Amino acid sequence: MKITAVKPFVLNAGIFVKVETDSGIYGMGEAGMKRRGRAISEVVTSMAPDLIGEDPFRTEHLWQVMFRGGFFPGGGVQTSAVSAVDIALWDIKGKALGVPVYELLGGRVRDRVACYPHNGDPHRIEDLLASCRKSQDAGWKFVRWGLVDPKGKELLEPSRAVRYGIEQVRAVREELGEEIEILVDLHTRLDPAASIQFCRGVEPYRPFFVEDPIRSESAESLRLVRRQTAVPIAVGEQWAGKWAFRQVIEEELMDYCRVDLCIAGGLTEARKIAGWCEAHYIALAPHNPLGPVSTAACLHLCLASTLVGVQECPRIPGTVHTDVFPLQVPFDNGHLLPPEQPGLGVEFDEEAAVDGEPGAGKGSWFLRDDGSYTNW
Repeated sequence: MKITAVKPFVLNAGIFVKVETDSGIYGMGEAGMKRRGRAISEVVTSMAPDLIGEDPFRTEHLWQVMFRGGFFPGGGVQTSAVSAVDIALWDIKGKALGVPVYELLGGRVRDRVACYPHNGDPHRIEDLLASCRKSQDAGWKFVRWGLVDPKGKELLEPSRAVRYGIEQVRAVREELGEEIEILVDLHTRLDPAASIQFCRGVEPYRPFFVEDPIRSESAESLRLVRRQTAVPIAVGEQWAGKWAFRQVIEEELMDYCRVDLCIAGGLTEARKIAGWCEAHYIALAPHNPLGPVSTAACLHLCLASTLVGVQECPRIPGTVHTDVFPLQVPFDNGHLLPPEQPGLGVEFDEEAAVDGEPGAGKGSWFLRDDGSYTNW
């Protein structure tokens, strides 16, 4: 079997890559960093000559070719492109062998994967509580929301947001009881001092984890936060490749690994990161705000990985983008379930794919009260 075509698709639904073979089997992959869709597409196109004519079963070799072939490291845009192609190659391998991808990763170690949703607008506590109750009633075991400023959707004054965030966590715990698991995403919006204040403030309410308490560039600053709170920490969604995870894994500065399969290098790289994390008792909590292919790839990794905490799943499979992906992985009662089809368990309708660009246009950010810029 040989690769005959590598086709990127920049759609409203996301950034996808279709890898075709001379046997008629194709594989689908998805890229992260959706706002960089056109750049990722060009990187995929530039890699195609190195892939066409190659054996798609040589996933490790082709990963090295794509990642190292241009000599200069390409950062997140390059690894997003590599991720999409790599996931598609695993899809091909599973289809060719007639087995789901998780069988190629070592086989199932669990029967289902617990997921968490994105809960509604948290600017009003009563709205947040209503959204969390709805999730609990629908069978979800987790609720999640992001840090906000109660004074406005375009503002984020740290001290005010921290006080409000602590109040939110207290209200959700008191309203929904001890069985529900609470996740709060600080989304890299705070500096270490404010993050520590938030984490200490929510400790009595036992959050499952606090995500991205500070910006991701400095592991040293993460160490400062780690030393001053008992709250479990989840990080990693912005990191491209295993080396970016090295210090945080080796120094055990996180409890949950937010690896993004569509940015970090696909299944080939993510399974290495997962094994490395296992040696340090760090559980997976894959980052997945994307589309049906990302959800499927994360599911297969979690089904075959020993330490898994929870899987992000804001879009229930089979409820979105069904025109382009008529077959998606199964979901029930707050859990993703093992697909029975070979490969990833998704199918792509190329004729239904209409060009678009997710997140195109003006960027997103918050302002502090003095007008200075802070992270979205």
